Amino acid sequence: MPKGSKELTNARKDEIINACAALYEKMSFKEITLKEIGKQTSFTRTSIYNYFQTKEEIFLALMQREYEAWVDDLEALGNSGRAAAPEAFSAGLARTVERRERLLKLMSMNLYDVEDNSRLENLVAFKTAYNHALQAVASCLRACFPQMGEERIREFICVFFPFLFGIYPYTSITEKQREAMELAGVDYARISVFQITEAFTARLLRGLGAGKGEAPFGASESAEMD
Repeated sequence: MPKGSKELTNARKDEIINACAALYEKMSFKEITLKEIGKQTSFTRTSIYNYFQTKEEIFLALMQREYEAWVDDLEALGNSGRAAAPEAFSAGLARTVERRERLLKLMSMNLYDVEDNSRLENLVAFKTAYNHALQAVASCLRACFPQMGEERIREFICVFFPFLFGIYPYTSITEKQREAMELAGVDYARISVFQITEAFTARLLRGLGAGKGEAPFGASESAEMD
């Protein structure tokens, strides 16, 4: 790590991560290289190695940042402090997931390679952010469904987080994929991140007995997302 202030180091890291995020909007994971990322920064490409040893470590840092942003949204959802109906809570949770489309894309396509090609210290930092997301969702459930109990909260977590990995490929199909499904006779209905997350979460909560006897803390805003 080069000498300098912590603020400068963090600023350089942020610039690298921002460059990677911008490229990921228009290029695939395989197409993005350290050289391409370096072209988008204000310093030399070789300087990147002072902060990240592989492109996977940059992507891991990007995922960490996405999880941290999601935790902020989850904490705001949980801080309502009021009992919730499954439908109302599901709409709120779906809105937080909808804002993290980049995270969903990374989770569904590149997580294994990113983790496998990152140093342990970077992976620990990422897993810490991931754990904060787990705990934030659990805290939301405790605040909004106090009758659920810890066992059912764990059941929700164990089902909901694996579900997240399938959202992006199901809701973000390419024209080539759409054409192939039409030719193959696949019965496919286009659905948004919000719609699939809200519907799944509401069904999961009802199946776990959440919301019984509780008043909703807000009306579902599904119509606003159409």
